[in-house]
Amino acid sequence: MNTEFHYLEALFSQLNLPNSKADIEAFIKNHSPLAGDILLEEAEFWNASQAEFIREAKQADSDWVEVVDQLDAALRHTYL
Repeated sequence: MNTEFHYLEALFSQLNLPNSKADIEAFIKNHSPLAGDILLEEAEFWNASQAEFIREAKQADSDWVEVVDQLDAALRHTYL
């Protein structure tokens, strides 16, 4: 099993999204808060391949799951 730790920048790159710190912050700000009853991979802002990557990372408990969970938590946090 690969135990490599990934960062948000790498996840955004894997999802084919802009991955600078400012881009990630803007993405989170623009898509927060994600409702508690919506699974991350079912959010309306993903395309099919992005949603599938997230779904597979979670189901396989892959080395991406920690950073996927980090993104999930960030999207559910309400910034005041």
